[in-house]
Amino acid sequence: MFDGLKKKLNRFRNDVEETAEEKAEAAADEAESDADAEAESAPADTDNAAVEPEASEPAAADPDADAVGDADAGSEADAVDAADAPADAESSSAAVEADAESESESAATPEPDSEVDAGADTGDEPSGEPTADEVEPRESLASDAAKAALTEEDEDDSSGPGRLRRAAAFATGKVVIEEEDLEDPLWELEMALLQSDVEMQVAEEILETIREKLIGETRKQVESTGQLVSEALHDALYEVISVGQFDFDQRIAEADKPVTLIFTGINGVGKTTTIAKLAKYFEKQGYSTVLANGDTYRAGANEQIREHAEALDKKLIAHEQGGDPAAVIYDGVEYAEAHDIDIVLGDTAGRLHTSNDLMAQLEKIDRVVGPDLTLFVDEAVAGQDAVERARQFNDAAAIDGAILTKADADSNGGAAISIAYVTGKPILFLGVGQGYDHIEKFDPEQMVERLLGEDE
Repeated sequence: MFDGLKKKLNRFRNDVEETAEEKAEAAADEAESDADAEAESAPADTDNAAVEPEASEPAAADPDADAVGDADAGSEADAVDAADAPADAESSSAAVEADAESESESAATPEPDSEVDAGADTGDEPSGEPTADEVEPRESLASDAAKAALTEEDEDDSSGPGRLRRAAAFATGKVVIEEEDLEDPLWELEMALLQSDVEMQVAEEILETIREKLIGETRKQVESTGQLVSEALHDALYEVISVGQFDFDQRIAEADKPVTLIFTGINGVGKTTTIAKLAKYFEKQGYSTVLANGDTYRAGANEQIREHAEALDKKLIAHEQGGDPAAVIYDGVEYAEAHDIDIVLGDTAGRLHTSNDLMAQLEKIDRVVGPDLTLFVDEAVAGQDAVERARQFNDAAAIDGAILTKADADSNGGAAISIAYVTGKPILFLGVGQGYDHIEKFDPEQMVERLLGEDE
């Protein structure tokens, strides 16, 4: 069921995943190349910083010479004082002392540009080796450059902010989906949806939802891009499929008995067979049913529905051909009330919305009987034709829900996706075979999972 559309949706998911991750890897490679080029100049700067302290090392040892000079000068002065030398000897000693101090100061004073000056002022002895502040360890140059790209305020326009952001995300273990990544896959998805008979307005809504949920999104690589795309597809499909959904079983359980259901649609789509299937469905839930044939115009209509009634052992209310459909269904309701029957299933003549007399009959049934639910029946395989007919019937005589027959033969799923969104009324059941048990209650979540499941 819906295998063709399922393959197209999976193809879209794979295309987006491949496109996004290939571009992310390319951006990361380019960022890494830029970082490597920057790293080539870093060792040269580090070597220069390491050489300068070694060149100034001899000057750093001169404070000892200063201390020796001071000691020698002091010794000479003491010797002269002790010997009571003549005045000219004192004069000569003072000159020697002055010269020694001058030489000592000259040797102890470094060049103005020397780095030792800063060390001498602070009392730190230079070791001659570069410190930890002068040479920092460089780990993962590509990651450093990529992370820096995120906070760079003055980026070169030619580098492209999108490329930088993608590179940064990839380097930190993430993948960013950009609008350009979705351009081609979304176009292909749109074509695939239209080819699968999804109504144009519905296809556009799906694509817009996917854009909103994917563009600019970031996921860690442990949460694959494919998973991100699957989530966006899930949400987009569910939003259009689940429109107007209500709990059918709960509605029947809570309604006053007898509950009257009227079935409408064109000829040949399986209305009568669907009525028989629902009679069996309700029987399994413990409800009693009566069938009423409001299709009084088609030759053989009574015989067809009678066969089903006899096969299921159900009571059938029918009038002669050409009778009043509203009167037949009204009699069905009267019988149900008199015999404590839970549900009345009323068939009607197949019609087009342009058949004014037949549409007038539906209006009369609504006025006379006041059905609890009017259900539109069409074939899933009819695709956009079924969608258009549902729209027209809903406009002419409001429906409460839809049932799609032959869903098991439908590989496209366009009608199943589109009818609820177009009419605002939910799909309630899917016919999936010829047997009376071959009917499924429609579950939007299950439908989406079926469409997005892995190919078998």
